[in-house]
Amino acid sequence: MLYRSYQSYCHRLQHDMYFLTSTSRLNEQVVDKIVLQLNRVYPQILTNEEAEKFRNPKASLHTRLSDLLKHLQKKGDRHCQEFYRALQINAEQLFNDLPSRKILKTPDPTEIDTDKEQYMLNDRGPVFFLACFSMAAGLALFWYCCNSETQVLGRARRILGFSPIIIGRHVRNICLLYLEDISRN
Repeated sequence: MLYRSYQSYCHRLQHDMYFLTSTSRLNEQVVDKIVLQLNRVYPQILTNEEAEKFRNPKASLHTRLSDLLKHLQKKGDRHCQEFYRALQINAEQLFNDLPSRKILKTPDPTEIDTDKEQYMLNDRGPVFFLACFSMAAGLALFWYCCNSETQVLGRARRILGFSPIIIGRHVRNICLLYLEDISRN
């Protein structure tokens, strides 16, 4: 997707050229509107002479359109970008159906969708996180207190005694009973 999202407008126009020049995609009026817009936009994309050349009714529509697209590709990326802007304004449905637009909209199967991944990680909410964290903290404290090398039973008992908010009443009572049993032995 990285390559596709940063693809230049000239490359996109080259990719879309066959689609745009195929029969009955663009009619005379739309091509004339696009040429006029490119002639009148600031900075000017087409000079007056170029605009007259691409609006010449004596040449076929296919020839004029092909010549216009080749001319814009030679002029550079900014000119191609303005063509896409004019196409979007004057023929939005055709603009949305362009092959290069469909490629840009198609996700890369190897790329991770960050929005979906974020949802998948956060679908349980903050209460689930707090419950898991409290369980892990409780197990760590319990393991630390049960370790025979440490002599912190008195301090652990004081901490557990003053923690009715953190640990539920029943769990706190069980932990206190267990600590009393350990201190007797």
